[in-house]
Amino acid sequence: MAHDAPAVTLHGLMAEFDTPTALVHAAERARLEGYREMDAYSPIPVEELSEALGLRRTRLPRLVFAGGILGGLAGYGLEYWSQAIAYPLNIGGRPYHSWPHFIPVTFETTVLGAALAAFIGMWALNRLPQPYHPVFNVPAFARASVDRFFLCIEATDPKFDRHATWKFLESLHPVGVAEVAP
Repeated sequence: MAHDAPAVTLHGLMAEFDTPTALVHAAERARLEGYREMDAYSPIPVEELSEALGLRRTRLPRLVFAGGILGGLAGYGLEYWSQAIAYPLNIGGRPYHSWPHFIPVTFETTVLGAALAAFIGMWALNRLPQPYHPVFNVPAFARASVDRFFLCIEATDPKFDRHATWKFLESLHPVGVAEVAP
């Protein structure tokens, strides 16, 4: 009894480059061609790459700011509750709500809230942890953390056509082009 093998879907096509300049040039050309669903992988930070890929600005600064505000309010609220409501002690004739004494705790909880928001926000926005990604199936991708630069055009892109995209990537003069299996 013969079974038909399930159709292998494609995650995308990946081009390998040997310089960051070639990668940025390839990303810019891909955007000009109309590709939008693509990602780049580099062993070093490449400043121009975000703009070349057309990435939008991150929401992390707003998350960190909100975390700092919430942390500061929580610290101030804790100090107020503990010294003015739960355990009111008249020490040296000062009022129960002596805000100058609340400043150190408020500052520290502001920093704590911002740091926690940055840590959790980075994990969430980067979709971490991610122990598996389809690009790991490409043997050449092992050099992505050493000395190679990769541009992957995903199959979910509306303009993606396996043969046309392959020819386009080859026209960029990469070291190689590979299919990325899911």
